[in-house]
Amino acid sequence: MSKLILGPTFEEMLHPDKIAPEIRQRAVEAKTKDPLDPINLFNITWRDSNNNIYYHVMPKELTGVDANIVVLYGKDFPSGSHKVGAAYSVLIEKQMFGEVDPSIHTLVWPSTGNYGIGGAYVGCRMGFDSIVVLPAGMSQERFQRIESYGAKIIKTVGSESNVKEIYDETHRLRKDAQVRILNQFEVMGNYRFHYHVTGNTIVELAEVLKAQGIGVGKISAYCSAMGSAGTIAAGDRLKQVWHDHKIVGLEPIQCPTLYNNGYGSHDIQGIGDKHVTWIHNVMNQDAIMCLDDIECKKGLQLLTEQAGWETLVKRFGVPRASVEKMATIFGISGVCNVLGAIKTAKFYGFGKNDVVVTICTDAIDRYHSVMGDMTKMFGKMDEAEATARAHIFCDQKIDWIREGTLDTRKQWHQLKYYTWIEQQGKTVEELDAQRSQEWWEKEQGRVAEIDAKLKAARG
Repeated sequence: MSKLILGPTFEEMLHPDKIAPEIRQRAVEAKTKDPLDPINLFNITWRDSNNNIYYHVMPKELTGVDANIVVLYGKDFPSGSHKVGAAYSVLIEKQMFGEVDPSIHTLVWPSTGNYGIGGAYVGCRMGFDSIVVLPAGMSQERFQRIESYGAKIIKTVGSESNVKEIYDETHRLRKDAQVRILNQFEVMGNYRFHYHVTGNTIVELAEVLKAQGIGVGKISAYCSAMGSAGTIAAGDRLKQVWHDHKIVGLEPIQCPTLYNNGYGSHDIQGIGDKHVTWIHNVMNQDAIMCLDDIECKKGLQLLTEQAGWETLVKRFGVPRASVEKMATIFGISGVCNVLGAIKTAKFYGFGKNDVVVTICTDAIDRYHSVMGDMTKMFGKMDEAEATARAHIFCDQKIDWIREGTLDTRKQWHQLKYYTWIEQQGKTVEELDAQRSQEWWEKEQGRVAEIDAKLKAARG
């Protein structure tokens, strides 16, 4: 096996101050000076160079609820999205167990966007030839970013919800003995990154917020829209800390798979992939809520264009500093997640001492073309239109909600059969094992094992 390029452990991604000081210093410097240097793998973390967490407390003038809605944002990760953490974790685990070799294997990253971008970034930085398979209908910025990192692209038909077509292409590519498929929808490294790194970051954030007079040191609920369903794995960690914690999954109204076995096309890029993923612990989920993709895109335009900024300050009293921050940290799925967090706060009756946490996966740099299409479709946003769009947030309704009863959780779990048993070669015995939380706890426990292997590989 050729010499491997290695990055951080799970624990170092959670606490980058545990990285060797000289490596940490080099990584921090390279972040802006040389973002394609492999040393930037050590910048895969939810924390800045001063070890402060990347988060923003949403203004209540916009959310319209007493509960505190807080977002972790991923734009400052290498590649501009926290999905790079999942891609790195999947690849480093494969390396540690000798399943991939950069001198032999070509990596294939099935994706609808940010995981593929992360895979292009990580794979090429770690010396692998990489191919990203994603639908042709995704934003042009996604394709440009992937190519800029040195990966090749295979475009499949359709848009966000056309994941089966991605799978069909990976089946074709798998026939080459030198190809390795790193399937985010299946591989548990994705789950482990979010369980350990994202989850424990949020646990620690609770105390940070409490020190500022926000909440009481507890996270009442965690919301995440599901694409691969990696990000929502953080909720499993939170529920271990606070047993009454609520985990809420989000889907597009236009493709309500868990909500009512629905299907369809939508444009909340990164979520709603029309199947239940292997790594989704649905038996631990408390509710599913659906959001409108057009409302999410209109909400993003409100937060990222001049007319929206001025209206939020002038008519709604949102502090200008908050408006300026939100303009830089949101993409479409981030708006979806915040709308879901508002629904969650309203549905559960949360008050001023409650904190609901969610995620901004990426930022506006991936959606300028989408916003341009919105302007062509709906016209240029003026103050009146911006005012109407602000009410998408503060007047969010508590419709399209289904609670996770024992029966509904079983239904969600059983939907895995059609993708994973019939199409992807899993067994019924494997599927049945996932019903027990012990199966998931065993996967969580492998974090220490993998960290130990990585430390040993450094020599």
